[in-house]
Parts: sequence; C-alpha cells; structure tokens
Amino acid sequence: MEFAKGHGTENDFVILFDPDGQFDPTVHQVQQIADRHRGLGADGILRVVRSVHVPEADKGAEWFMDYRNSDGSIVEMCGNGVRVFARYLQERGLASTAGLDVSTRAGIKYAAFNADGSITVDMGPPEVLGVSATTLQGRRLTGLGVSMGNPHLAIDLSPAGLEVDDLDLCAEPEYDRTLFAEGVNQEFYQDAAPIDGVDIHVRMRVHERGVGETRSCGTGICAVAVAALARTDRQEGTVVIDVPGGRLYTDVTAQRVLLSGPAVIVARGELIV
Repeated sequence: MEFAKGHGTENDFVILFDPDGQFDPTVHQVQQIADRHRGLGADGILRVVRSVHVPEADKGAEWFMDYRNSDGSIVEMCGNGVRVFARYLQERGLASTAGLDVSTRAGIKYAAFNADGSITVDMGPPEVLGVSATTLQGRRLTGLGVSMGNPHLAIDLSPAGLEVDDLDLCAEPEYDRTLFAEGVNQEFYQDAAPIDGVDIHVRMRVHERGVGETRSCGTGICAVAVAALARTDRQEGTVVIDVPGGRLYTDVTAQRVLLSGPAVIVARGELIV
C-alpha cells in the first residue's frame, strides 16, 4: 500500500492513500504501523479516502480524514492531522491552490494554504465543559474542560507554581472519568514572555489519550487558547502557543478557533500490510 510520512510541529503521522475505501485497518494493523520499532512509527494514522466510500462522512467534502491513534482507537478530530492531510492532498495535486474542505468525524473543516507556507484550519466552535481536576505527580490540579470535537482538559500551572519543563508525563494523569467517559487529552500550560500584537503567549505540553505525551496536539492547542483567554473572562483573542515541536498560532472567537502552523511531508514509499 502507498504511504507517506508527515508531521505538524513534530506531531507525526503515517498517511495511507486509500481513495476507494478498500483498506479499513484493524486495531492490530494500526498498532503495527505506528510502532516506532516494528513499524513506520507515528503518533497516529491518517487514511485518505473519498467521502462517498465512508458511511459516516459528510459528503459535502470530497475527502474524508479517517484518523486513528497509535493504539488503534478511532478519534473524532486532530488539528495537526488536518493540516498534514491537506498538505498531502495539495502535493498530490488533489486540492485547489487556495485550500480545501476536509470531512472529519467532527464535521467539515476548511484548510487554507497560506503564502508563507503555513496552513490555517477553521476548527469550528469551542465548547466549554466546565472546571475539572486531574492528579499529576501526587498533586491535584484544576483545569478547564473544552471540547474541540474531541475532549480536552487544559490546566494552568501558574496557581500550583509548576513549570512545564518539570512535569513527568510518562504515565497518564488521573482525571474525572464521569465527566470524560471516553478519555481526555490533558494539556498543561504556563505563561511565556509577551509577544507584540498577541494577546497571550503560553508554553504547553500534552498527554494525549491513546498515545501518551506527544510533541504537539492541534486540538489541544485550541483548547488551551480558549482556557487561557477564559482566565480573564474573554471569549476572543489571539494566542500563540509553544510546544516541544514548535509554535502554533490561534485566533479565537465564540464561533470558531483558527489554528495556523506548518505541515510537512517528509517521506513516501510502499507499506507491506
């Protein structure tokens, strides 16, 4: 099977080109492909398939992003993944020069190709789920639950006097499983040096459900932007977020979050499945 490898701020994906919907990978196959020793290695798998071949896809977009975490679980949405998916279609000549709609399990998302080489995705409206808590390294920390089509808990480290660099995210922090029955992505952030023309600048690390700590998480970045603004009762603003894999930009309103950043295809080849 034809594959490509790509990343968005080092959140990396194996891309499987399956336009006619002939390959629906099993959990075991996803785990093998994503394994960093026995397979190609990735945080997740992006299957590129035409929407007409996917029953749950919104047929308003030609292409459907079938996203799977490295543990084989099916995921509603992936912000970095949408950008990488769009870049792949652009490089294959299957997208217009301006951008394209992408059908996902969280609805249709529009990805725009920018002159500077970045890609901006309209991630749709954020949904604030309320305050919740998690336990990390024996400390109870509170954060704001935010849905970007998938669930997040964004935790401001400042009240606890913690630094993002000091966290141990090897194990999944304990969270409220009554609120997040299907698991949750947990983002830990702190304020960073101000940037001219930007409302808020923060640094962030993330423990992603079904994967573990990743170098970046696009929907998590959107959730943190919403949470960081909410600290001062704001629903709108620009937030720049630095993650271990790079920098992403958000523009937040109550109606939508725009996520902008790089997306790179680094390899192509043939996968034996």
